[in-house]
Amino acid sequence: MTERRDQERPQAGRTPRWVAYDTLRAVHTSDAYANLLLPRAIVRAGLSGPDAGLATELTYGTLRREGTYDAIIADASSRPASAIDPAVLDALRLGTHQLLAMRIPTHAAVNETVRQVRQAAGKSAAGFANAVLRRVSERTREEWLDRLDAAARSDDERLALRYAHPVWVIRAFRRALAAEGRAAELETLLEADNASPIVTFAALPGLAEIPPDAAATTSSPIGFHSAGGDPGALVTASGGRVRVQDEGSQLAALALTRAVPVRAGERWLDLCAAPGGKTAVLAAEALAHGALLEANELSPTRAGLVRDSVAGVPLAVPVSEEDGRVRAGRGRYDRILVDAPCTGL
Repeated sequence: MTERRDQERPQAGRTPRWVAYDTLRAVHTSDAYANLLLPRAIVRAGLSGPDAGLATELTYGTLRREGTYDAIIADASSRPASAIDPAVLDALRLGTHQLLAMRIPTHAAVNETVRQVRQAAGKSAAGFANAVLRRVSERTREEWLDRLDAAARSDDERLALRYAHPVWVIRAFRRALAAEGRAAELETLLEADNASPIVTFAALPGLAEIPPDAAATTSSPIGFHSAGGDPGALVTASGGRVRVQDEGSQLAALALTRAVPVRAGERWLDLCAAPGGKTAVLAAEALAHGALLEANELSPTRAGLVRDSVAGVPLAVPVSEEDGRVRAGRGRYDRILVDAPCTGL
């Protein structure tokens, strides 16, 4: 994640809409990780309770459905989304999410978004945003999806627009399901992929325990769901030995370490390690079994995230910053984890 310019950083006193807007701008201008930036932005703005929840839903909900919203905005504005000023487009995405996916009154969604655009891009842009959002508000979400369906040039494009997945992902899912004789489940999978997830934690093996009042995850032996409250507080109190981490990410690391018994002295390499969640699980497993772990990440900034991620594990994990094609050729390893490309799926 590259650093944003100072003037783009969320400031104290920012409203939930501005925190969400600032985060979207950082994602689109600086390749920022929303899941890393947003919690800090919420704290910096002094948000809590419903306001923190609003900022979270605005940010993640908008990003999750961005492909669909861009198609709707393009239709409503009679121009490609790529032709709209990026600062204005991010505000329109947020406004469209409020209009079509949240229980926010139309006048509030439109007026607040127009106010954001006026402050971010000027009076002329605000008039444009007002006109676009008024057109968006004329149809329900389902009416817009039906309209996009009718304009799609293929079934893959129809699914891509309806479920906000790139066409190449649609095709990859289709092939994977067909190979298992489950092709009919494609739309169910896409819909599930857009569901808002509940917070999942990992208790690093050998270093932390699943709290007795927590619900264990269905597949990962180190995963659990909290009973509620601020997840950041639990992570901080554990010294990083309890972490927020999707169950699939946990399982990817455990598949490497538990497929066959570990022999003491094994050398492991996490080749494409950032942001470091799987590296932390590997480090805990290596510590427990007497193995050695090394990690690699091409981007220096992302490599820093890996170092932060393993800080709570009392094991020295050297993190190199090299092209993986070169790094993997230096030395011999018993186990290598390669998470590439990192699609977030």
